[in-house]
Amino acid sequence: MKIRAPRVVVCGAGGFIGGHLVKGLLNRGVNVVRAVDIKPLSEWYQRTEGVESLALDLRDKRNCLVATQGVDHVYQLAAEMGGMGFIENNKALCMLNVMLSTNMLLAARESAVQRFFYASSACVYNAHLQSSPAVTPLKEADAYPASPEDGYGWEKLFSERMCRHFEEDFGLTCRVARYHNVYGPHGAWSGGREKAPAAICRKVIEAKNSGVHHIDIWGDGRQTRSFMFIDDCIDGTQRIMSSDLDQPINLGSSELVTIDQLVDIAEEIAAIRLKRTYNRNAPKGVNGRNSDNTMILDRLGWEPSTRLRAGLETTYRWIEREIAKADDTQPLNEQDALNLVLPEPEGILLSNQI
Repeated sequence: MKIRAPRVVVCGAGGFIGGHLVKGLLNRGVNVVRAVDIKPLSEWYQRTEGVESLALDLRDKRNCLVATQGVDHVYQLAAEMGGMGFIENNKALCMLNVMLSTNMLLAARESAVQRFFYASSACVYNAHLQSSPAVTPLKEADAYPASPEDGYGWEKLFSERMCRHFEEDFGLTCRVARYHNVYGPHGAWSGGREKAPAAICRKVIEAKNSGVHHIDIWGDGRQTRSFMFIDDCIDGTQRIMSSDLDQPINLGSSELVTIDQLVDIAEEIAAIRLKRTYNRNAPKGVNGRNSDNTMILDRLGWEPSTRLRAGLETTYRWIEREIAKADDTQPLNEQDALNLVLPEPEGILLSNQI
């Protein structure tokens, strides 16, 4: 008897990671049958032909039941989120993400879903362990005693516990990955929801294009982070979903850099040097954060391996093209229109030649 491949839904598929996940799973032979996001389909970062794409608000449990109907595996990435500026200024909105994840867990149980993946975040980690740029890499046990990022981090930690108890009490197999600063093409690069790598790339490109060789950096430039390229994120997500890991696990690069070093790399890609000013009053998050990959290496024999220089160049070139496309579609202002040189129709004397 032929065994049917599990049918998969990706929630948050109109977002940066979710859009890549749909394509990445399909490329790996996974049977993705449905993609869901709250945004109108025209605003999704990526759409995939042959996958049912639905614009649904998953804060409503009825929509969660639509999303989970007839599927075996759920990837729950749907959330209101963005860069540090968004997280620090939208704590209540981030906390309301608990409605999405709780309703998706309830719907998954009612729909007899077999496996449930939850995208958590390194924001769950105790803030007191991240007070220095010379941070000790964070291991999974460092989430407790709890003191996560206010708003977003608390919601992620609560939803992790929900997954744990749904597995313990109801038998729903749950897998949880704590994402560390994912970046890459086909995501937000302006508007306030972009992460640091995309924001830095955009600022460097705009400075180069404008001839104003200056960049404004949030914080003092000495805060440290590790950044995971999107391809590693997708690979690790599927590995974790298919594993027997029954506890949250880090999914992040262990290559630690300062924000100043991140700017150095973007400048090197652009072949330019910029004057830097530091906005110490802007949101900057914790002073240091890095992923301890001991558990993932031990349990899966794998860790994210894309070097920041390589991933950032791919991201930079994509944003560079997006900015060029945006510039090409801008309507002409009056001065630009006057400066157009039009071909003179044969036999007609233009008025400015009289």
